[in-house]
Amino acid sequence: MFLLCCISLQTILVSGSSLSDQIVQTPVEMFESLGKTFTISCSHSIQSYDQILWYKQSEGHEMQFLGYMYGTSAFPEKGLNVTMDGNANKGQTSTLTIKGLNVKTRAVYFCAARYHSAAYPCSSVHKPPHIPVQLYYLL
Repeated sequence: MFLLCCISLQTILVSGSSLSDQIVQTPVEMFESLGKTFTISCSHSIQSYDQILWYKQSEGHEMQFLGYMYGTSAFPEKGLNVTMDGNANKGQTSTLTIKGLNVKTRAVYFCAARYHSAAYPCSSVHKPPHIPVQLYYLL
């Protein structure tokens, strides 16, 4: 239930907010061979935001939450082949790494920045859908 609340709110914030301009995700596209490792970086310049959330959107599938960084602590979802590192605070960089690329890892990946607060548990913003990292395979 909590995740659905946040996803819905992100859509509202992005549509009328310039906050999404303050989130930088690199690279924009990546071409990599099967079995290799890839890393995506995300940073933001939004005051007081202290979390980076990572998502994956595979073709024909629902969006999948991969985990998040809170400050310098990583909380990847269990059972996924991902690691997170870095710092989720303003001006810092957080990374998502996926090892052993396979057919199921081909997807669009993106990050979201979030403000953690008991009063506002779902205050977040993410890059618009046309900006996320797209992972392709070299055959």
